Amino acid sequence: MTPFRFRLEKALHLRRIELDLEEAKFRQCTLEIAGLEKQQAELHDAAARAEVEVRTQAALAGSDLAALASYRHYLAGQGKQLAQRIGEARQRAEAQKKTVLEAGRRCELLERLKQKRKAEWQAAADREIEQLAAESYLANASRRAK
Repeated sequence: MTPFRFRLEKALHLRRIELDLEEAKFRQCTLEIAGLEKQQAELHDAAARAEVEVRTQAALAGSDLAALASYRHYLAGQGKQLAQRIGEARQRAEAQKKTVLEAGRRCELLERLKQKRKAEWQAAADREIEQLAAESYLANASRRAK
């Protein structure tokens, strides 16, 4: 009996590598989103700290309020840019998620085919063993009869 050999093993191996690569790209997308969201939170914290710092000053000058307004305007622009970048990163992540799912389907298809072929091979091997056992039994029975 020959050992089981799946003829598409190389293709399955390549599909697994492809799936791992696409999953790594998806993880990178999620890390990018997390980093951008962290920057956004830091931006909000900086705005809140500046606001508190100006409000807690005993003597406020007009230039302090003007500087705060300018800083708020700057932070608002940065916030819009970050929000746009987060949206774009989420779109890329969603597209990458679809790519991962498709790569997973292709890999799973070959894995199911391999399992099916192995089950067929095992059934054939079992039949061959049964046939050999039956032939051996009959040969022993005919020798005893003589």
